[in-house]
Amino acid sequence: MAAMKPKSKAREQAVAQPRSADLAADAFVASVGALVRSARAKRGMTRRQLAQDSGASERYLAQIESGQGNPSVMILKAIAQALDVAVVELVPQTSPRNAALTRILDVLARVPPSELPAIAELIEGRAAADAASDRARRIALVGLRGAGKSTLGHKLAGELGCPFIELDRLVEQDYGARIPDLIEMAGIATFRRYERACLERVIAQHAAAVIATAGGIVSDPATYALLLRRTHAVWIKTRPDEHMRRVMEQGDFRPMAHNREAMADLVAILDARGADYARAQAELDTSGDTVEQSFAKLAHIVGRLSVGGRQ
Repeated sequence: MAAMKPKSKAREQAVAQPRSADLAADAFVASVGALVRSARAKRGMTRRQLAQDSGASERYLAQIESGQGNPSVMILKAIAQALDVAVVELVPQTSPRNAALTRILDVLARVPPSELPAIAELIEGRAAADAASDRARRIALVGLRGAGKSTLGHKLAGELGCPFIELDRLVEQDYGARIPDLIEMAGIATFRRYERACLERVIAQHAAAVIATAGGIVSDPATYALLLRRTHAVWIKTRPDEHMRRVMEQGDFRPMAHNREAMADLVAILDARGADYARAQAELDTSGDTVEQSFAKLAHIVGRLSVGGRQ
């Protein structure tokens, strides 16, 4: 039987994607140019002075400032150093920064570095107190595929008498295609937008739920921050070899084709994401445990989280 074709909406989005991506890229380059021009003007520097200090030609700087030139990372770094600003100040924000956040960042820029850890603890403490009620009885399971999120999530939802929700399945329903097809046709950025919208909907509709997330949710800072703020997050983890074995037991034998490379990639992903996964309120290592043993540990963790404890 031939594979089902994605819905027409998915095909239309795939056709529109290249044009939208081109427009977005042009707008981004133009914004970079405007920021460079503004930073130069703010410091009273001529384009010739900036060219001398940065090593870029006046002509190239003119192209950048007019939005016609797309500077490399190294050129942008040289321009930032010449302007005595952080490189990030020459990169447009992907979302508008509100006035209060701007004030906070301005204040922090004037604080001695030695005092920043104490201020960070105060902010985290205040945010944690405010978020306690927002999390309600939502449990989110984060981590790589193969750790046991789906298996344990189903059992936990049954135990708690609440729905078990897999964000990937919601994204597929909304988009009208499987996740691999969505990413191939529309790109990872589109997938992340759908993921964020689905998470927001789940939070709005369910005060109690067990939510299984995709392993890469940590790659979108805004979505992951929302998850941590509005749910009790638990990192389900296991050893790399356990991840690999369980994925193949689920019927995905692709890792076997180049096992050495696949294992190295898996370890690299775990290393890259580990610090973000560790921001969850609790961790559960399922290495070497039966499903029953892991579930007993998870139930204990969830019981602690419901009264505000941290593992």
